[in-house]
Amino acid sequence: MTTHVELRPGAFADSVTLLQVSRSVQGLAGVAAAQVAMATPLNLDVLAGMGFQIPAGATPNDLIVALRLEDPDALPAALSGVEQALAEATRRPTTAEEEAPPRTTAAALRGAPGGVVLVSVPGPNVLPEAMDAVDAGSDVMIFSDNVPLAEEVALKRAAADRGVLVMGPDCGTAVLGGVGLGFANVVSPGPVGIVAASGTGCQQLLCLLDHAGVGVTSALGVGGRDLSAEVGGLATREALRRLDEDPTVELIVLVSKPPAPEVAAEITAYADGLGTPVELALLGPGQPDLTAAAERVLTRLGGQVPQWPVVSRQALARLPQPPGPRISGLFVGGTLCQEARLIAEEALGPDAGTFVDFGDDAYTAGRAHPMIDPTLRLEELAKVASDADTGVVLLDVVLGHGVEPDPAALLAPAIERLPQPVVVTVVGTPADPQVRDRQVRALTAAGAEVHLSNALATRRAVELLESGR
Repeated sequence: MTTHVELRPGAFADSVTLLQVSRSVQGLAGVAAAQVAMATPLNLDVLAGMGFQIPAGATPNDLIVALRLEDPDALPAALSGVEQALAEATRRPTTAEEEAPPRTTAAALRGAPGGVVLVSVPGPNVLPEAMDAVDAGSDVMIFSDNVPLAEEVALKRAAADRGVLVMGPDCGTAVLGGVGLGFANVVSPGPVGIVAASGTGCQQLLCLLDHAGVGVTSALGVGGRDLSAEVGGLATREALRRLDEDPTVELIVLVSKPPAPEVAAEITAYADGLGTPVELALLGPGQPDLTAAAERVLTRLGGQVPQWPVVSRQALARLPQPPGPRISGLFVGGTLCQEARLIAEEALGPDAGTFVDFGDDAYTAGRAHPMIDPTLRLEELAKVASDADTGVVLLDVVLGHGVEPDPAALLAPAIERLPQPVVVTVVGTPADPQVRDRQVRALTAAGAEVHLSNALATRRAVELLESGR
């Protein structure tokens, strides 16, 4: 094997573009591995873990090209492939008649005022673009993460003064008028409105309710920090107010990662004063899980609580003898990770296992979200295979618009190589682009047990661990 690593100072492309480039180059003859990425500390750690020698002086403003070649004579063709893939991925169509697109949010809103502005730029660059939208009286959805907390507070205070809604930062999922934005599942419109300080928590509710035949027309994401003490629920109040005024909404569900207790109390009091009933799904120690919240919604609407589907082939048969004492939970969804940790620790104590959210800001600086780029989780799964402390592996697969087109294509082979039993939550609907049932079949064929409910999947992982003990 031959390696080639080079820095390209000042060259920039976004993480999704570079993921596409890396995959394209890795498919070339003679290329065993390819990583084309910005030289952020996280990406440099990944490259070092892959055995690449990092050039001195690399900075996050540099593009790094790292190639491992089966044949050293393949290098010129591989570098040519890098150039071609970069050119194709960053090419913009132009015509003689094409008008130059606006270069700022303010300029775009002058030409097309109103509507919702979606901001997806590096976190440190969010404030001016989002504030332009707020100043213009537009709602804004901030998909970006790594936005400084003080800037989020400033944006949301300005939005409260102007009566507009800031969804985010780190708002991965929203449904507006039945149209999904970000990582949204395909669901039918219906009587439920969701306010979500949680992206995958929102998606879990969307999919559970869809399975029970209940639709959602509006899901307003407010960002995972909105119910923190610092932000104080500024966007949550506005989102609740709007859904309360919507005559098509019969029941509102407020879902959140564990909130600050004082903010939870204030928001609960605010919700109690609305005309539309509000079902609270605020995660935390001793609080009901998201599946229980979905069941309460169905009961309040007069519907039936279904059996949540489980598909299994080999999980019990693969239980190692003797098993490791802990769960390894490797998640792409932050709320799903927190819910699993809460359930497992309640059952097994504080040493229940390791629960990692690969969508956390620490893992996404300069990289695409793990729902798009699974590289980091796949590398960790390879390590788990030889971890004697791991008795059960717990995973999530989140479907919908904007995520990997076929998550099971890379995950199923990794599952097959694991000696431990594997329990997977698939958060999706039959209408999602990835086709939920096809993903489930691939994962179960690889030996996993697959659930629609993350809470039930976690309890199953606990059960397998305890039965092995």
